[in-house]
Amino acid sequence: MWAYTVGFTVLPHVGGFLGWFLSRKEIPQWYEKLKKPSWCPSRRVFPVAWTMLYTGMGYASYLVWNDLGGCGSKAIVPLGLYGAQLVFNWAWPPLFFGAHNLNLALLDILCLDGLAIGTLCSWYRINRVAALLLLPYLGWLAMATCLTIRIWKDNPEHKGD
Repeated sequence: MWAYTVGFTVLPHVGGFLGWFLSRKEIPQWYEKLKKPSWCPSRRVFPVAWTMLYTGMGYASYLVWNDLGGCGSKAIVPLGLYGAQLVFNWAWPPLFFGAHNLNLALLDILCLDGLAIGTLCSWYRINRVAALLLLPYLGWLAMATCLTIRIWKDNPEHKGD
């Protein structure tokens, strides 16, 4: 069973790493030039935060999968919501950093918020610990959403590059 635990825990990191890898050159060249609010976290905080958040959500997904007995019919909604929010999570860096498209990045993160809340609500009935492990992620998403909205408003010249 440890292989499943590790696999589910590592999975979110895969897309997160790919998103970073594909857009890493744009951070110093493009992101640093954007107008950002004073409460914007330092660039050094992001990898640490995402490592903890991806680990927590990955392990939580394992708990839900395990409690549901695998990928049967009962897992379609809770793990489907999780998978969908993970895709939107992974899509944000290429949209924001890679494509420089603040409009699509904003739309993406708003959809991500709804899917992440839906995931938490569906998981709460299955495994409360798993749902609680998503709370830091939702808190970070709230900050990231506010930051995206603020950057979107303050940088109109970059909304649809």
